[in-house]
Amino acid sequence: MYSPQVLDHFEHPRNAGTVANPDATVQIENPACGDVLKLTLKLSGDRIEEIRFLAKGCVCSMACGSALTELVRGKTIEQARELEKESLVRAVGGLPPASAHASHLAMDALAAALSQLTAKI
Repeated sequence: MYSPQVLDHFEHPRNAGTVANPDATVQIENPACGDVLKLTLKLSGDRIEEIRFLAKGCVCSMACGSALTELVRGKTIEQARELEKESLVRAVGGLPPASAHASHLAMDALAAALSQLTAKI
């Protein structure tokens, strides 16, 4: 059903919570399933110094939010923009077909946050 990586991120989420005084804050909701993902980010120069997430929804949405924070923390905005959905899915050990929406939600939230950051630079 769920990969060990999905379960690990769900049971032991990385970077959960919110960043104090963030440079970007986005909240994206999947209208079809009701899952919600909030990202807050803080920059140091052009690098993502801190990123945190809050998720309300299925196991896979929470796991994708957690994995996403690990994948982009410390990256430049450009490097984060190059992250592909497939890399996120690999980081959580794959997703069941019915849960593919979780990776889309995370990537949409990241894209919105990066747009906010780009507008501030």
